[in-house]
This record gives sequence, structure tokens and C-alpha cells, in this order.
Amino acid sequence: MISHQCKLRVLYPDTDKMGYVHHSNYARYCEKARWELLRDLGVSYKDIEDAGVMLPVVGMSFKYLKPAVYDELLRIETQLSEIKGPLLKFDYSIFNEKNELINKGETTLAFVDAQSRKPCHPSPLLLKALKERENIVN
Repeated sequence: MISHQCKLRVLYPDTDKMGYVHHSNYARYCEKARWELLRDLGVSYKDIEDAGVMLPVVGMSFKYLKPAVYDELLRIETQLSEIKGPLLKFDYSIFNEKNELINKGETTLAFVDAQSRKPCHPSPLLLKALKERENIVN
């Protein structure tokens, strides 16, 4: 399994009236973490798009365990857990500064041909980078 860690600080506009990170921001946080994992493999989302493949999110779920607050430094552990057919699955664990698990999530993306907008085989560019790092393809 490929994994990566990134950190980000909660910005004031990410919080709601209660001073907690608004639930919608966890999707953005995980998107950043996901693309940082791919960038760490040597592949950017732009590289994948330039090769004619898009990666829309087709499924997303989160479990909110504790709130994050303004100016807190969060650590996001991201795992690329599966590539099966045209689907790509990521798992996330978000920790606060006290190293407490505050959020768990997962997203599923689909490889889609940019021209036809239909599911396609995984990006050869990404598969090559993954095989160089670790074989997780089913």
C-alpha cells in the first residue's frame, strides 16, 4: 500500500460560527493530501490530464470524530489502498496537534477518458510510477 503524510494549518475562513472546521472542508483537505501523495510518486494531476485521462470523484465518505479548530496544524495520512479496473481508492486519517485521530475518510475516483467521458483503463503514467514504488494493482 502506498502512503503519504502531509500537514496543513486550519485557516480562519475554514471555520464555522462555532469555531470548528466546517465539514465541507475535509473534502478539500483530503484532495490536497491525495494529490500530494501522487506528486510524491512523481506524477501530478496535470500530468494525468495532459495524457488524456481525468479522475473524477465518484464516492466519498467521512467519519467526524472530533472537531478541528482555527490555526491548528493537522496531519493527514493518505493511503492509496486499491486500483481495481477503472477505480482508484484512497483512505485518509486526519490527526490534530495532540496526535488524536479526528477524522477518517475515503474517496473513490474513476479513470475517465477526457474525450469520451467514459471509464477507461488506469493511466499508464500512474501505473508506471506505482510499479516503481510498490505493486498494488489488482
